[in-house]
Amino acid sequence: MFKYKTVVVSDLHLGIKSSKAKEVVRFLKAHPAETIILNGDIIDGWQLKKSGEWKKKHSRFFKLILKFISDKNIKIVYLRGNHDDFLDEIMPFTLGNFSIQREFYLQSGDKKYYVIHGDIFDTITTKMTWLAKIGDVGYTFLLWLNRHYNHYRVKKGLPYYSISQMIKNKVKKAVNFITDFEEQLSDIAKNKGCDGIITGHIHQPANKMIDGIHYLNSGDWVESMTGLVENFDNTWEVIEYAKWDLENQAQKDTLKIKSNYTPSIDLGDFTPQPDYTIPKVAL
Repeated sequence: MFKYKTVVVSDLHLGIKSSKAKEVVRFLKAHPAETIILNGDIIDGWQLKKSGEWKKKHSRFFKLILKFISDKNIKIVYLRGNHDDFLDEIMPFTLGNFSIQREFYLQSGDKKYYVIHGDIFDTITTKMTWLAKIGDVGYTFLLWLNRHYNHYRVKKGLPYYSISQMIKNKVKKAVNFITDFEEQLSDIAKNKGCDGIITGHIHQPANKMIDGIHYLNSGDWVESMTGLVENFDNTWEVIEYAKWDLENQAQKDTLKIKSNYTPSIDLGDFTPQPDYTIPKVAL
């Protein structure tokens, strides 16, 4: 029934135009799991207070989650992020197989993972909220640029490409911030006696070892469109939606070609050969 043991998605930022709600719904439907972790910034409360807009595609995401909740075999864990900090008013909350928490511990085989959105360790967002929101304005512009650029690529029949991710990877300060973030969270996991950490927040998907700690980041659904999956042998993968979508479409096209294929036989040069079978003679 389930394809994976665990699926982790984060940073959907539902409520802004750049949120890839349609894609994440398709991703979750195609990757059913026993446990689904929504690791923060699922709803963008910051933007909804300003210029955000809630659309039908955003509601469809929660309709899918409600459908998962109705299946008692699926566990849903929603972890609070900085953009959905309004959840502080109701945390912790548990109803059957659905819970809203700040942090979570996940057992994966003989290894224990500390799961948290990541903003609690970001000095800017915890101690200087006003500065974080100024930075959020610049980031919103980057997402606007990314959205229009990819709209152009779709018209040209080109695959999705994240301009904002490319810019972040080339700016030295951004690279240093990401490295510091990863190392800091890995240290926290080690101090908590865990073998790994699963986080989000910085929109930078990752699956690597840092000083003996397995560092996993689910990425986001406004830029990279990525999620984490845990296989039943307890191995982890980062799945890129754009790459998966291309492969999935190629498989469909191959099956379509095979189903429409009718072999033809050219009998133009066929000449019947005489039957040289020796008849049986009754003795």
